[in-house]
Amino acid sequence: MTELGNVLKEARESKGLSLDELQSITKIQKRYLLGIEQGDYSMMPGKFYVRAFIKQYAEAVGLEPDQLLEQYKNEIPSTYNEELPEQLSRVSSRKSLSPDTSRIFDILPKILIGVFIIGATALVWFLIVNSAGDEGKEQVMTEKGPTNFEESEQISDGSDGKKGKKEDEKAKDDEDPAKDEAEEAPNQELKVVDNSGSNSTYELKNAEKFSVKVVSTGETWVGVSNASGKTVFQGIMKKGTNESWSQDLSNETEVTINIGKTPETEIYVNDEKLEYAIPPEEDMTQKITIKFMK
Repeated sequence: MTELGNVLKEARESKGLSLDELQSITKIQKRYLLGIEQGDYSMMPGKFYVRAFIKQYAEAVGLEPDQLLEQYKNEIPSTYNEELPEQLSRVSSRKSLSPDTSRIFDILPKILIGVFIIGATALVWFLIVNSAGDEGKEQVMTEKGPTNFEESEQISDGSDGKKGKKEDEKAKDDEDPAKDEAEEAPNQELKVVDNSGSNSTYELKNAEKFSVKVVSTGETWVGVSNASGKTVFQGIMKKGTNESWSQDLSNETEVTINIGKTPETEIYVNDEKLEYAIPPEEDMTQKITIKFMK
């Protein structure tokens, strides 16, 4: 039994909880909880679940998970061993460019400069032509003018002006007020307001609803709870079977999403993809809190 396992077990027993009761609270299988207490992580479905399960265990028995993980990090298996070779291979493939590609990148700035010069020249020519045309029209109207007193009187009596005014008023009546209101409605705003360790807090503003969708692009463990700590969803998500979960949470003011493997987990809020404040490759296990500002 490891020192971390002893700390967790003593905290559980001090709260008078059995493993069966802890399983009911965390939704983590009893054999995994027992493995954590005994320091036997070989039975876990994957290394990246270890940190997520320990966090859930610690929260359930009233311990600070991040402080606990930092203090006993040497006892916890690394979650990066499985991902590092693949990430390195991706980095290498991006850095290795063929000679033809390199030449294209050398030529590209010159092409862009040429396109910019041509566009600027065309714009200047267009402005000069339009300016000359407007001056010619003004000169013709000045030279022509009213030919006699009757024409001047017809223009001044406002008959044409009244017609134009009626057409303008009709056009205004045909405008759709609902369309104007829709155009003026502000877009929803989802931004980071706090970032500490592996925890990130977001605020959702200017949104009429609060819908959350979690998508697995591989295999990940996800736990979702509301502001009162009640579990909304928890389980292992696999691509091709139960790869996504979604729910309308408009009645909630806040949700917290615990993620066991962020590189293979995507979060959408009202169909807008959430950008991780902490890059997934830097911290695989993260806690995301979203506050709905109604």
